[in-house]
Amino acid sequence: MPDMVELIKSAAMGAVNDSKPMSVLFGKVVSTSPVKIFVEQKLTLNEAQLIFTNNVRDYDLEMTVEHFTEESNSHVHPYKGKKKFRVHNGLAAGDEVIMLQMQGGQKFVVLDKVVNT
Repeated sequence: MPDMVELIKSAAMGAVNDSKPMSVLFGKVVSTSPVKIFVEQKLTLNEAQLIFTNNVRDYDLEMTVEHFTEESNSHVHPYKGKKKFRVHNGLAAGDEVIMLQMQGGQKFVVLDKVVNT
């Protein structure tokens, strides 16, 4: 009978582990072209395994502005309308990041950089 109990216990634990929706991991960027993130001794993630948020990548953003330029030699003019700006949030070697490991363990969402103050 103990073998049956252990078998049921093992199956139950496997079901619980398989149903974990996500887990949190920390990593360190070791290269950016291509992106590689070192997580632990035997796990370095490559770009194909990673999903990036805007917190960790460069991207363009369209904004509406309405103000005047700084005065220079008595010259000033309005500056308004929709303008495109580049946000520089890209990863750099040495950055520490926080990630979510998705269910199944094959994909990782890189959420943000870790800032140590």
